[in-house]
Order: sequence, then C-alpha cells, then structure tokens
Amino acid sequence: MTESPMPPAPLAEKARILRELHQGPGMLVLPNAWDAATARVFETAGFPAIATSSAAVANALGYEDHEGAPTDEMFAAAARITASVSVPVTVDFEAGYQLSPEEFVERAIAAGAAGFNFEDTDHHGSGGLVAPEQQAERIAALKAAARKAGVDLVLNARGDSLLQRSGAREEQIADAVARGKLYLEAGADCVYPIGFYDEETTIALVQGIDGPVNILSWRDGPSLPRLAEIGVRRVTFAGGLFRTLMATLTETATQLRASYSPD
Repeated sequence: MTESPMPPAPLAEKARILRELHQGPGMLVLPNAWDAATARVFETAGFPAIATSSAAVANALGYEDHEGAPTDEMFAAAARITASVSVPVTVDFEAGYQLSPEEFVERAIAAGAAGFNFEDTDHHGSGGLVAPEQQAERIAALKAAARKAGVDLVLNARGDSLLQRSGAREEQIADAVARGKLYLEAGADCVYPIGFYDEETTIALVQGIDGPVNILSWRDGPSLPRLAEIGVRRVTFAGGLFRTLMATLTETATQLRASYSPD
C-alpha cells in the first residue's frame, strides 16, 4: 500500500520558512521563474524557495514590464507558479497595481504567494520615485493587512534609486541607503536596492543599510561566493535568466531556419 502524499504546507508556514531563510546560515539564492515549467526546474534543482520576475512573466504573457500587463493576468500567472511547486514562492508584484493594501494582500494570498516585491517607482504617474515617507507608509499598511489576514507575507522592499540614476553615483547610493533603512523601519523584511553594482557599491549598500539586503546578480558583478562574503543576505536575478534562455532560443530558431529554406 502506497502512502498518501503529504499535504502542502499552509501558506502562513511557507511565509515563515521564507522569512527564516533570510536569516541564514547561508545566503539565500532565489532563481526567478516565469511559469510553472521553470518553477519546477528550480525546485527539482534543490532551491529551497523561488522568486518570480515581473519582466519575465509579463514578456512571456506578451506584455511589457512596469505594470504593462493586466493585473488579473499577473495574479493568475503567480497562482499557476505557486501551485506547481511545494516550496515558498516570493512574487514580483511590481508597485502593487494601484490596489489598496487590503485588496492587494487578499489577492496575493489567494495567488499563493509567501512573499512579494514592492517597488518605489511610480509607474502610473511621474515615472519617478515615490516619496520615501509615502512608500514607508504603504509598506507599513501592507504588513499590517497581511498580519490581519493571518499570513505574514515576506515583503521585499525594492528601492529604485540606482535605476533612476538621478544625481551623482554617491547621491544615488546615499538615497538607496536612506530608503532601505526607512523601509526596514516601516516593517519590510528585506530591502532590494536594485541596480548594476560593482563590489564597492555593493559593500556600501550592505554596510549602510545594515539589515537584510537583496542584491541583483548579473554576469559582470561580484560572484555569488563573494556576495556571501560581503554580507548579502539574498540574491535574485530579475529577468536575467529569462533573457539568457530567450537568447539561446533565438539562436536555435535562427539555425533551424537557416538549415532549411524551401524553394
């Protein structure tokens, strides 16, 4: 007689597991999935948790990033990903799709997300950064709504100072650090000063924020072992894995087409 499979862990338990993974002992490395198939690949490879990439998900659905895809489609895609694996999934929900904290949390929980990214670019207004105090208030409201709903979702507060590139590099870093510290004080579990950083910038961010920091890994940046030595707590890849595979697919398609040209 075969044993029945273990039921999936409740979402609140997955959120707890995801939060603990940020505390070590090792650096948390989260590959970014964009559909059920890629999520299963990462789970099978042994990753204890998985992230998603809004850019990869939106592009796979035929839309642009930066909240260019319909909100319902982004939540539906998240639900398909979370349902396909047993490990916790933290979803890139961009800037929250202009939903109230209560509605956003309700939909995130319904989609099976154990955590989420929340960024401070205003996609529907100026296109610039949301005022840091305003963003901190929204973070606090989201955390309060999640706890009230019974699932303390892991909030990764993305700061876009380095992407906006306003001012000198030193000013960008200073703003990223100030925002990161403020977002942690507001209740964020981790902060994500997204950008393409050299080692010196990475060290400045980690030491300045002095809390759990998510760093974007890219091909010309510090290696994963070096990021761990610096004190980075979490590493993600944004849409990098998607772009790498699409480049390979493009090359393969080109070769296939070139191998046969009908008269």
